[in-house]
Amino acid sequence: MTDQPILVEVVRNGFVESVHHGCLVVTAPDGSVQFSAGDVTSPFFPRSANKPLQGVGMLRAGLGYDGADLALGCASHSGETGHLERVSAMLSGAGLDPSALACPAELPIGEDARRAADEPRKITMNCSGKHAAMLATCVANGWPTDGYQLPDHPLQVQLAKTVEELTGESIAAVGVDGCSAPLFAFSPTGLARSFGRLAQADPGTDERRVADAMRAHPWLVAGTGREDTLLMQAVPGLLSKSGAEGVLAFTLGDGTACAIKISDGNKRALAPLAMAVLARLGIEAPEELADLAHPPVLGGSERQGELRVSWSAP
Repeated sequence: MTDQPILVEVVRNGFVESVHHGCLVVTAPDGSVQFSAGDVTSPFFPRSANKPLQGVGMLRAGLGYDGADLALGCASHSGETGHLERVSAMLSGAGLDPSALACPAELPIGEDARRAADEPRKITMNCSGKHAAMLATCVANGWPTDGYQLPDHPLQVQLAKTVEELTGESIAAVGVDGCSAPLFAFSPTGLARSFGRLAQADPGTDERRVADAMRAHPWLVAGTGREDTLLMQAVPGLLSKSGAEGVLAFTLGDGTACAIKISDGNKRALAPLAMAVLARLGIEAPEELADLAHPPVLGGSERQGELRVSWSAP
């Protein structure tokens, strides 16, 4: 991470105040690298950008979800009322309640939902939809729900196999994600290729079911004002999933895909880079996404500068 190039500068009143190092890679529909910056072959933890791949693995293991429930099973939701109601329904459908969730109790990540919350709860943790889907997969298979988050549980063994198949890489390391589920390390290039495979899979396949569900329900994947939701709402056919510590992966409908990792883990650099990549691919940003392309730097409650992409696309 320390040797990665500067991709984004924070400019205040014409002065470069901070910089964000990182890497990015764009893969063509056939999986070949179209262009890249930095080291995109060394393994890293993609955090919640793993979730669409885990969603495919759950479908392969017999999860019967489609549509909204499948989208929420691949989500990092904001904890808004609609998110929580659907997670509750997913758990009830499996004969369970929120006490079965292995994710920690946390406040919602959505600003409004966080202000309205009385206390941290498991169901308001942003990964509770994924955990509800994992539990439902266990129930469908007759697997124990206790310990479903452990790496040697049959569910997690299946998800690891799926991740390796979709990325085309062996898992380089296994960690524990913030939600307590296993976290698999592979390269940014593998992440981009896997997203491209989801987008161009044949209709009805598990890969395509995940892509279609997330694109049809972008609000469930993230929430009000969140980057993933805004990008999917604004660009037809785009599938986007961000992760903690400065990770973002997205794919166009034809399978052209991108993965970004910011070395210092700051997510503020992700949106302007994503917009710059889309522009390089010939997709003009809608006017409503102007602040994503050029996030303002404020001083005295007024715009004093912006985040500026310093990476130059070939």
